[in-house]
Amino acid sequence: MKKIDKTVLKETGYIAVITFLLCLLMQSVFLIIGKWDYTVLCGTLLGFFAAVGNFLLMGITVQNALDKSEKEAADLMKLSQRGRLLLLFVVALIAYLVPVFNIIATVIPMTFPRIAIALRPVIIKD
Repeated sequence: MKKIDKTVLKETGYIAVITFLLCLLMQSVFLIIGKWDYTVLCGTLLGFFAAVGNFLLMGITVQNALDKSEKEAADLMKLSQRGRLLLLFVVALIAYLVPVFNIIATVIPMTFPRIAIALRPVIIKD
Protein backbone atom coordinates (compact mmCIF):
# COMPACT_ATOMS: atom_id res chain seq x y z
CA MET A 1 0.00 0.00 0.00
CA LYS A 2 1.27 3.42 -0.98
CA LYS A 3 1.81 6.11 1.58
CA ILE A 4 -0.81 8.85 1.45
CA ASP A 5 0.63 11.98 -0.15
CA LYS A 6 1.14 15.07 2.05
CA THR A 7 -1.06 17.16 -0.23
CA VAL A 8 -3.96 14.72 0.13
CA LEU A 9 -3.62 14.84 3.92
CA LYS A 10 -3.31 18.65 3.95
CA GLU A 11 -6.40 19.15 1.79
CA THR A 12 -8.36 16.57 3.77
CA GLY A 13 -7.38 18.40 6.96
CA TYR A 14 -8.67 21.66 5.50
CA ILE A 15 -11.95 19.97 4.50
CA ALA A 16 -12.26 18.43 7.97
CA VAL A 17 -11.78 21.78 9.75
CA ILE A 18 -14.27 23.70 7.61
CA THR A 19 -16.77 20.82 7.69
CA PHE A 20 -16.44 20.67 11.49
CA LEU A 21 -17.08 24.41 11.79
CA LEU A 22 -20.12 24.15 9.53
CA CYS A 23 -21.35 21.21 11.62
CA LEU A 24 -21.08 23.38 14.74
CA LEU A 25 -23.06 26.08 12.96
CA MET A 26 -25.70 23.51 11.99
CA GLN A 27 -25.89 22.27 15.59
CA SER A 28 -26.52 25.82 16.77
CA VAL A 29 -29.31 26.26 14.20
CA PHE A 30 -31.00 23.08 15.44
CA LEU A 31 -30.62 24.41 18.99
CA ILE A 32 -32.03 27.85 18.12
CA ILE A 33 -35.09 26.44 16.36
CA GLY A 34 -35.74 24.07 19.26
CA LYS A 35 -35.24 20.83 17.32
CA TRP A 36 -31.95 19.77 18.92
CA ASP A 37 -31.67 16.40 20.66
CA TYR A 38 -29.03 13.67 20.88
CA THR A 39 -30.07 12.26 17.47
CA VAL A 40 -28.99 15.52 15.84
CA LEU A 41 -25.55 15.18 17.42
CA CYS A 42 -25.25 11.51 16.42
CA GLY A 43 -26.42 12.26 12.88
CA THR A 44 -24.02 15.16 12.56
CA LEU A 45 -21.09 13.00 13.66
CA LEU A 46 -22.05 10.27 11.20
CA GLY A 47 -22.43 12.80 8.37
CA PHE A 48 -19.15 14.52 9.27
CA PHE A 49 -17.13 11.30 9.16
CA ALA A 50 -18.86 10.19 5.96
CA ALA A 51 -18.14 13.52 4.25
CA VAL A 52 -14.50 13.76 5.31
CA GLY A 53 -13.93 10.05 4.62
CA ASN A 54 -15.45 10.46 1.16
CA PHE A 55 -13.08 13.35 0.41
CA LEU A 56 -10.07 11.38 1.69
CA LEU A 57 -10.99 8.38 -0.48
CA MET A 58 -11.31 10.69 -3.48
CA GLY A 59 -7.88 12.14 -2.78
CA ILE A 60 -6.30 8.70 -2.48
CA THR A 61 -7.95 7.66 -5.74
CA VAL A 62 -6.60 10.73 -7.54
CA GLN A 63 -3.15 9.99 -6.10
CA ASN A 64 -3.31 6.41 -7.38
CA ALA A 65 -4.67 7.50 -10.78
CA LEU A 66 -1.55 9.57 -11.42
CA ASP A 67 0.48 6.36 -11.84
CA LYS A 68 -1.86 4.93 -14.50
CA SER A 69 -2.50 5.46 -18.19
CA GLU A 70 -5.18 7.95 -19.19
CA LYS A 71 -7.82 5.26 -19.81
CA GLU A 72 -6.97 3.33 -16.62
CA ALA A 73 -7.07 6.57 -14.61
CA ALA A 74 -10.46 7.53 -16.06
CA ASP A 75 -11.85 4.06 -15.32
CA LEU A 76 -10.47 4.18 -11.78
CA MET A 77 -12.02 7.60 -11.15
CA LYS A 78 -15.42 6.45 -12.47
CA LEU A 79 -15.34 3.35 -10.30
CA SER A 80 -14.30 5.40 -7.29
CA GLN A 81 -17.07 7.93 -7.86
CA ARG A 82 -19.69 5.20 -8.04
CA GLY A 83 -18.34 3.45 -4.97
CA ARG A 84 -18.16 6.61 -2.91
CA LEU A 85 -21.67 7.63 -3.95
CA LEU A 86 -22.92 4.18 -2.94
CA LEU A 87 -21.12 4.55 0.39
CA LEU A 88 -22.81 7.91 1.04
CA PHE A 89 -26.17 6.37 0.11
CA VAL A 90 -25.59 3.51 2.58
CA VAL A 91 -24.70 6.02 5.32
CA ALA A 92 -27.90 7.97 4.61
CA LEU A 93 -29.89 4.72 4.61
CA ILE A 94 -28.40 3.75 7.98
CA ALA A 95 -29.30 7.18 9.35
CA TYR A 96 -32.86 6.75 8.07
CA LEU A 97 -33.29 3.23 9.48
CA VAL A 98 -31.52 3.57 12.83
CA PRO A 99 -33.47 5.86 15.18
CA VAL A 100 -30.37 7.11 16.99
CA PHE A 101 -29.50 9.24 13.92
CA ASN A 102 -31.36 12.31 12.67
CA ILE A 103 -31.48 11.86 8.88
CA ILE A 104 -31.42 15.59 8.14
CA ALA A 105 -28.44 16.16 10.44
CA THR A 106 -26.67 13.27 8.72
CA VAL A 107 -27.23 14.31 5.13
CA ILE A 108 -26.56 18.06 5.41
CA PRO A 109 -22.87 17.65 6.44
CA MET A 110 -22.31 15.60 3.29
CA THR A 111 -22.66 18.87 1.36
CA PHE A 112 -20.18 20.78 3.51
CA PRO A 113 -17.01 19.71 1.63
CA ARG A 114 -18.42 21.36 -1.51
CA ILE A 115 -18.93 24.57 0.47
CA ALA A 116 -15.40 24.28 1.88
CA ILE A 117 -13.99 23.87 -1.63
CA ALA A 118 -15.91 26.94 -2.82
CA LEU A 119 -14.65 28.98 0.15
CA ARG A 120 -11.02 27.88 -0.16
CA PRO A 121 -9.86 30.76 -2.41
CA VAL A 122 -11.38 33.25 0.04
CA ILE A 123 -9.99 31.59 3.18
CA ILE A 124 -6.54 30.51 1.96
CA LYS A 125 -4.59 32.80 -0.33
CA ASP A 126 -1.85 30.70 -1.98
